[in-house]
Amino acid sequence: MEVEILYRPSYSLGILRLGPNEEVRVEGGAMVSITQGISVETKAAGGILKSLARSVLAGESFFQNTYRASANGGEITVAPALPGDLFVLDLRNESLMVQSGSYVASEAGITLDTKWGGAKTFFASEGLIMLRASGTGKLLISSFGAIHEVNLKAGETYTVDTGHLVAFTEGIGFKVRRVGGLKSTLFSGEGLVVDLTGPGRVLLQTRSTDAFLSWLVPKLPKKSGD
Repeated sequence: MEVEILYRPSYSLGILRLGPNEEVRVEGGAMVSITQGISVETKAAGGILKSLARSVLAGESFFQNTYRASANGGEITVAPALPGDLFVLDLRNESLMVQSGSYVASEAGITLDTKWGGAKTFFASEGLIMLRASGTGKLLISSFGAIHEVNLKAGETYTVDTGHLVAFTEGIGFKVRRVGGLKSTLFSGEGLVVDLTGPGRVLLQTRSTDAFLSWLVPKLPKKSGD
């Protein structure tokens, strides 16, 4: 599979070019268009129980779509739900922890499963809930805003607001903690942070969905009589 990304970093569109009879797994709702001859199969990836865990615990779609090219190959375009970037990672028999909601697509050699990476608090979105992507192949992930990459040296510690964390190399040490008191945890975008200790690679997003919703919700019109 060859991947080209256009219109980055604000409104990225991923073009996935498949070889003859090649398959790619795509998160539900991420497909924008396909060329003639590509078939699609929708199923609970990894079995019903694993898919249910991914849906409930990690905020991912219960079903995923597997697209298969014809003998002539084909093309699929994909895009994330929110304005932002797309990023291609070429895994080589390695594992990456991906923040829930950032997974877009992957080649057949990549396996996904659910793993907790911290404590669940009052709201599931406040917890550091991760997907473990492992194997060999291309992995396409998205961000809200642009992607910022940090490479940590052995023993180096880096603190990130959980709302800005997209992915990190499995094996990096991590510890989730609160910043400030209860009020800041519930009503601030800086309530929970994670301390990451290298060596390894960390991908951040320049915007946070929690911070955006905290700004947006108070501005929404209220029903008459409320």
